[in-house]
Amino acid sequence: MIQKKKCIAMLLAGGQGSRLKVLTKNVAKPAVPFGAKFRIIDFPLSNCINSDISVVGVLTQYQPLVLNRYIRNGLPWDLDRLYGGVYVLPPYQQSNGAHWYKGTANAIYQNFHFIEQYEPDHVLILSGDHIYTMDYAKMLEAHERANADATVAVIEVPMEEASRFGILATDEEGRITEFQEKPKVPKSNQASMGIYIFKWSKLKEYLERDEADPNSDNDFGKNIIPTMLNEGQNLFAYSFHGYWKDVGTIDSLWEANMDLINHPDQLRIDNPEWKIYARNPVSPPHYTGANAEISHSLISEGGTIAGKVKDSVIFYKVDLREGSLVDGSVVMPHAVVESGAKVYNAIIAEDAVIKSGAVIGAPSAEGETPVITVIGPDCVIEENQIIPAGAVIDCEDLKKEGTDNG
Repeated sequence: MIQKKKCIAMLLAGGQGSRLKVLTKNVAKPAVPFGAKFRIIDFPLSNCINSDISVVGVLTQYQPLVLNRYIRNGLPWDLDRLYGGVYVLPPYQQSNGAHWYKGTANAIYQNFHFIEQYEPDHVLILSGDHIYTMDYAKMLEAHERANADATVAVIEVPMEEASRFGILATDEEGRITEFQEKPKVPKSNQASMGIYIFKWSKLKEYLERDEADPNSDNDFGKNIIPTMLNEGQNLFAYSFHGYWKDVGTIDSLWEANMDLINHPDQLRIDNPEWKIYARNPVSPPHYTGANAEISHSLISEGGTIAGKVKDSVIFYKVDLREGSLVDGSVVMPHAVVESGAKVYNAIIAEDAVIKSGAVIGAPSAEGETPVITVIGPDCVIEENQIIPAGAVIDCEDLKKEGTDNG
């Protein structure tokens, strides 16, 4: 028996995330580690359960194995419900021949049957690659109060960055009067967060029409929202004033991690009233060596910290050996930094090994914007090897170089 739900969530988690380069070569962007103990997808999933939304469809496509394994039955987020819960929804062969998701709107269209079994009044559309905490219940209240056909969450961004987003103009009541998808010359700095609530009856109508249009990109920002606006539908903006970051680039991912230690009041991961849930390994407390020095950093469980750590985010089961230095960096699970190695302004991915005497990146002068270096998953940086600032190292490339040199 399926229970009727007032609102269900559909979480788009299938993008390739190519701007994260080697970090998403073998995993979907929402599965990338973040903040010493989380993965990016923990934030929208936690927002859902904290907002009392108990049905979440997670639409996967690109490299889904790690993400599927991580979500599993939804237990860490209290989404292992008898009537509801979290469901992984990959594309599949259908009688009409459709299979791969062609765009964000098409992904929802291909999952009509999943949505309709809950007979929802409203559908919440989310992205799986943003870091933020948000009460969707308040957005739903505003949506219903305005009798909106669609409500778009918006946040003010600097004008110099506005061309990266969908930009809205609104009247005094918050009604959307204009929408531009990534305009070259933005008319405002009200940016779409990629978070939408639709009346299900209205969304279904527009998705069916969009699917029948061979010239459509099947995208919410490019097609669905502009079409509804042009046809006079009731569209409203919902202003959000908290922390929000699109972590779709190397720099933004590093910056969001650094925000946890530099601006802990902006994104609180220790808020008992709005917990961020995650699937974590059962690990002992981290061990700190006699000569370890730790300052202004986040350190997760299960690792050994025997070197010097400064202004960094260190994940679980990381091994930083005596005489090593990690400064201004993000070190992901199971990585090893051996004695005498130095890591500056870098992201060290899962299972990477930095051998003795190696130098990764370079320190930045005070007031200077750091240049971020990336060491990919499973990479082994050899003894005394120097990796320049801004390099992105793929372990497969290293293996090829070794074979060619041999």
